[in-house]
Amino acid sequence: VNAKGGAFGSALQAASLNGRNRVVELLLERGAEVNAQGGLYSNALLAACLNGHEQVARLLLTNCADVSSKHRVYATPLQAAAINGFTRVVSLLTQYGAEVNQQGGQYANALQAAARNGHERVVGTLLGLGVDVNRAGGYYGSALQAACRNGFMVVVKILLDHGADPNVQSGIYENPLQAAASSNRAEILQLLLDRGAKVNVVGGSFHTALHAAAHQGHENVVNMLLEAEADVEIVGGKYGSALDAAILNGHVNVVERLRNAER
Repeated sequence: VNAKGGAFGSALQAASLNGRNRVVELLLERGAEVNAQGGLYSNALLAACLNGHEQVARLLLTNCADVSSKHRVYATPLQAAAINGFTRVVSLLTQYGAEVNQQGGQYANALQAAARNGHERVVGTLLGLGVDVNRAGGYYGSALQAACRNGFMVVVKILLDHGADPNVQSGIYENPLQAAASSNRAEILQLLLDRGAKVNVVGGSFHTALHAAAHQGHENVVNMLLEAEADVEIVGGKYGSALDAAILNGHVNVVERLRNAER
């Protein structure tokens, strides 16, 4: 029953991933090791949580599954449940002691994972449980940046209303404004500016929000940033100036707008 190998590492992990309650129960009765490691999902609990199988997760937890077990990408069962929006599984895991601020994996923590995919209910649940809204780390740097980059306005508002810092610096885009500018999220960008985001912060993939918008050819966002007093003279990063970034990618209208702003 504890033979190891294959894509899922063990029979228990395979059954858990696919929500086979009775099979999981039978395997546990026959002595399956609940915390066996291996396979694509590292362990049975994380596999069940990733696909939202609440009853399987509960069964594993009552049989002493490790609620903090680790995975390279998803980090923990809590983060796995959060990234796919399984609110009930998130609540279940916290009832069994899952740490809402635990760091690790591609998205650093459960809040960033949920925000990245716009799962409003999970975000709200985690905030209600006292998660640190400004916890830094992971690909996006923060939950706010993840929501900004992927265009989830409601999540952005929820996070800001719960104290998310619009100027937090971390991750691939360095700050929420650059994350929004790079993906042409004009409404989110305006909200960030209204909430005190600094327009000329430097760092990240594009160096500034203006560089990001210019490089991507987002003319409307370029105009918004210039109206908010973005500095066209800032030079840095791999593109030099925002004008250079626009020229490099042939964004004629943006080039003209930036040249006019320099005069």
